Amino acid sequence: MDIKDIVKKFKINGEPIKIEPYGNGHINTTFLIECDNNGMICRYILQKINTTVFNNVEGLMSNILGVTSFLKERIIANGGNPDIETLNLVLTNDGKSYFECKDGAYRIYKFIENTVALQIAEDKEVFEGAGYAFGNFVKMLNDYDASGLFEVIQNFHNTQSRFQKFINAVDKDIVKRADSVRDEIDFVLKRSAMCDNIVTLLESKTLPLRVTHNDTKLNNVLISEETGKPVCVIDLDTIMPGSLLYDFGDAIRSGCNTGLEDEPDLTKVGFDIELFESFTKGFMTGIGNCITPLERDLLSLGAIMMTFECGMRFLTDYLEGDTYFKIHYPEHNLVRCHTQFKMVSDMENLRDKMDEIARKYSKV
Repeated sequence: MDIKDIVKKFKINGEPIKIEPYGNGHINTTFLIECDNNGMICRYILQKINTTVFNNVEGLMSNILGVTSFLKERIIANGGNPDIETLNLVLTNDGKSYFECKDGAYRIYKFIENTVALQIAEDKEVFEGAGYAFGNFVKMLNDYDASGLFEVIQNFHNTQSRFQKFINAVDKDIVKRADSVRDEIDFVLKRSAMCDNIVTLLESKTLPLRVTHNDTKLNNVLISEETGKPVCVIDLDTIMPGSLLYDFGDAIRSGCNTGLEDEPDLTKVGFDIELFESFTKGFMTGIGNCITPLERDLLSLGAIMMTFECGMRFLTDYLEGDTYFKIHYPEHNLVRCHTQFKMVSDMENLRDKMDEIARKYSKV
């Protein structure tokens, strides 16, 4: 089916006059659509949903529609602008959140003008702004019933399940690599008890179940080109029930590394405590008093856990023959594992300082 014909299945304003690939996402196929509405240009984002990754499109889109509708109500109540402060789905002509045909499943968002998604923080203020955006995201959804969300990727941050998969990979050793990574295997085994912490606290309801974003990288916050301030949290595909420790932790894992995720020279890899403080300050300002004292006290654990989990996943994939993560050379996943474990070690050494920073900016 022609892309223009697909666009016309939605309640857009005007006639599509320009369609071009957009962004650098690795999961969905994204297009920028320009429409002529009686001489006025309206722009939209069209995405073909990757149904290999997201095999239940109905559940995925139900999550997104429910959360964005809730956010719009809260933004309006707070005197904000719902057209730019949250993603806005354009419904199909028959009122659905997506269109499905033999070519695949498609959705359209309104394009948020005069914003940019940054790949790296140009300064600490930008990272503080991202922290604010993700903290405010939690606050705005504080009263949303997370238990009603569809689990798009089952056991995504179930570290117990991730650890068991790791143990299975070690035991089977299908590509005979285990002997060459005994130090890395021991690194995981020495921290095995940590895998139970957040999962157990959620199951016992000691930690509140919340709406979690699950991909809290800097480039999932749109920044105003005019003010440099955060405008909107985007990429809601992995919205699921979980703990805010997951989102805080993954943001720290991805944003506070002094090196690249696949930097082979570990002398260039480390945990930047100043960036941690910037993000934490913003996060605490954004979330306000909608964080429990226990969540605050475990923010450092969330950062360590998400980094440890990621490193364990890279190591598991290396042991299984690199079947999940795309690699560019045979040791790529092992190098990625090393960077994450270096970050874990640094954070463990600085955990008291991390806790001190969390308390410093806490509103509870």
